[in-house]
Amino acid sequence: MTNHASTFDQHIPSGLVAEIAALSSRPVSEDFLVLVEALKLRFGSSLEAVLLYGSCLRSHEIGDGVVDFYAIVNSYSRAYPERYLGYLNAWLAPNVFYLEVSPEENNQEKKFRAKYAVVSMADFAQGTRRWFHPYLWARFAQPSRLLYARDETVRKYIYNALAHAVVTFLRSSLPMLNAFVVDAEAIWINGLTQTYAAELRPERATRAQQLAQINLDDYTRLTEHAMPALAGMLEMLPDGRYRCLTDVSDRRRARLRWRLRRWQGTVLSVLRLTKAAFTFSDSISYAAWKIERHTGVRVEVTPMLRRHPVLWGFKVSWQLLRRGVMR
Repeated sequence: MTNHASTFDQHIPSGLVAEIAALSSRPVSEDFLVLVEALKLRFGSSLEAVLLYGSCLRSHEIGDGVVDFYAIVNSYSRAYPERYLGYLNAWLAPNVFYLEVSPEENNQEKKFRAKYAVVSMADFAQGTRRWFHPYLWARFAQPSRLLYARDETVRKYIYNALAHAVVTFLRSSLPMLNAFVVDAEAIWINGLTQTYAAELRPERATRAQQLAQINLDDYTRLTEHAMPALAGMLEMLPDGRYRCLTDVSDRRRARLRWRLRRWQGTVLSVLRLTKAAFTFSDSISYAAWKIERHTGVRVEVTPMLRRHPVLWGFKVSWQLLRRGVMR
């Protein structure tokens, strides 16, 4: 692994990194590790780390869901025998794939299912710290689990990247607060609302509030530990709430940046959807299932559109945008 540690640790509070390490190390069901072993076989020596996030992490079990993983690799050229996949991943990270595994001891032919996104260590570092669009730092400011790390150096590197994601998330979203005195819940509802709006995501309007409440204790501790990196933006009050220190010009610039992120997110979402049609097996059925699961809206998948996944993606995205299901 390329050593970026000398610059990557700057300005990140040690308490925040320690909190991230504790959060990321919490135990999970052994079922998730079955899928991790499959990823280790898939990528071999190119695999540096595997992160679990998303709805199955929040429910603490696989059940009938599709698990969300990030597979972090040392380089795209080493990760793929197919050169074109490496080019696609470098052009617009991540590539997204589908994984299905049957546990060996299972006699009922039950399958564990996952989708996994592939990103290089370099892109993961940049995406949690420097990317303008919140695609990575919004996801990994939220709780995740580090289920595999090649060695202790990689483990520490991932913890620092996750800590950077929290700081980037807070620094980017705080100027969008509508009140000057807020609690941790309001801070994270605001941030999650802004980041969800920056992607074409089939989520209900109340999703940000639900997520903030589910993980409120974690978000409260993360905010407290991130405070040294938020000097001049946020001040902790004696009652445990916070005073937002941003001024009118800060908020004006923030509104412009988030408008640009929403425009950028629309373009990137369409491009990633198009790319997934070539990397994600049966991506249309999965997309239709996820839209219905998150919004209650059933999307028809006709045989003609199944044969033309890119056309299906554009058609459905346009329909959902018009109906307000995606924002």
